[in-house]
Amino acid sequence: MKAILFDRFGGTDVLHEADIEVPQPGPGQVRVRVKAAGLNALDGKIRSGAMEAAFPTPLPAVPGAELAGVVDALGEGVRDVQVGDEVLGWSDTGSYAQYALATTVAPKPDGLNWQHAVALPVAGETAERVLNLLGVAAGETVLMHGAAGAVGTLAVQLATARGARVIATAGPANQDYLTSLGATATLYGEGLVERVRALAPDGVDAVFDLAGKGALEDSIALRGGTERIVTIADFRAHQLGITSTGGQERSATRLAALAQEAATGKLVTTVTAYPLAQAATAQQISDAGHGRGKLALTLD
Repeated sequence: MKAILFDRFGGTDVLHEADIEVPQPGPGQVRVRVKAAGLNALDGKIRSGAMEAAFPTPLPAVPGAELAGVVDALGEGVRDVQVGDEVLGWSDTGSYAQYALATTVAPKPDGLNWQHAVALPVAGETAERVLNLLGVAAGETVLMHGAAGAVGTLAVQLATARGARVIATAGPANQDYLTSLGATATLYGEGLVERVRALAPDGVDAVFDLAGKGALEDSIALRGGTERIVTIADFRAHQLGITSTGGQERSATRLAALAQEAATGKLVTTVTAYPLAQAATAQQISDAGHGRGKLALTLD
């Protein structure tokens, strides 16, 4: 099968297309013919070697943590999925490939296309996990730094669905985008504390940092301490006494619910897709940051 892989750490130039063996599902796994693969910032960090201490990666490796596609083989003990089912979920073997193995998948509703389906597993789980950690509730005001990306797009909507008000930061090009999602948009950078205080004179109840670009000190100033601040992107968190969270709590049930909301238009996703052969280009864009919504790779 065709796959994108890297056999050394480095820039996007280490990514290349190769023919490798089709993986065989083990107990509890399904094999999926991939229609779309999700692309995340973590993919580039793993490829560069920057995450080797946290995520040791045997080489050669196929990138990609999430997929959407059609089940074409079942491992021993699989009962709730059938060959031919259209699914979305998390890849066990790397999803930048024609076939991938998965243990946790959810049904893909008919009204949801492949590209928008693959925008949900990682971003949806991350957004919900952080909102739960923060204890976001109706009537509260939440500040989200760098909210125009894949996780922020869903986090803004999920927080407002809880009845919270969201003040979301982004660059000039994404102000209208965040407003369209239901947030009160403002620019990041110098003067942020004053801008947020003008928008929320009674203060903010919680802070979700998705940017990882020096916003934690401003967050502490706005909260008057480190309580109810969570980052998924700033490695200085422990130095400042702020909660940092990573990893995935994979739930097929919750993913299925998010997929239904996306299929009916209750939850909006924004996706920019590239063919599998352009994986290096897509990762360059991801590495640069400042993107809007989700990046995905498509396969025939």
